[in-house]
Amino acid sequence: MANELTFNAAFEPALIDEMHEFGEVKFYQEGDIIMDYGKYIRMMPLILKGTVKVLRMDELGKEILLYYLSSNESCSMAYSCCIEAKKSEVKAVAEEDVELLAIPHEKLDEWLCKYPSWKNYIMRSFNERFLEMLKSIESIAFHKLDERLVNYLKEKQRLSGSSIIKASHGQIADELATSRVVISRLLKQLENDKRIILYRNEIKLLKEL
Repeated sequence: MANELTFNAAFEPALIDEMHEFGEVKFYQEGDIIMDYGKYIRMMPLILKGTVKVLRMDELGKEILLYYLSSNESCSMAYSCCIEAKKSEVKAVAEEDVELLAIPHEKLDEWLCKYPSWKNYIMRSFNERFLEMLKSIESIAFHKLDERLVNYLKEKQRLSGSSIIKASHGQIADELATSRVVISRLLKQLENDKRIILYRNEIKLLKEL
């Protein structure tokens, strides 16, 4: 299991054994949908490798990025839907090739009562996702779109570890809930300011960003 040493440090040995026994390692390619709107969720994904983006759709059908998940993180929305047997209100998409451990829904409550480390992990996950959603709301409400774009590019760089961001203008526009034309204009301005270099479906971030 990928990142096993990290999990060994985080969880009790007995819980690790149960993860091996009941969890299922799954692989997704870049762009694959891991969770989708209106679908019942029967497992909670614990990310082993790669990055997942979690999106929410408004009443008009426009999607906005809520947060990213990376190694050793999980989706609190999935946990909540599993426990309450609700349909998903978010969509999770593989940002790159992803390996995850699918925890079956019937184990979530059992482990919560049985293993203190699992309870701590779930509570910490809820808190981290809540803070990230607050940051998203704050960004939309109080920050100008050019600031949000720069923060978006920096976050993509942090997650990928690369100064080359693979994303189309349309994709960025969708995730920031705006139009492609506006994003293209802002990216061109960043390029004119020598903060980025634009390529076809790629953006190179310069140190000045």
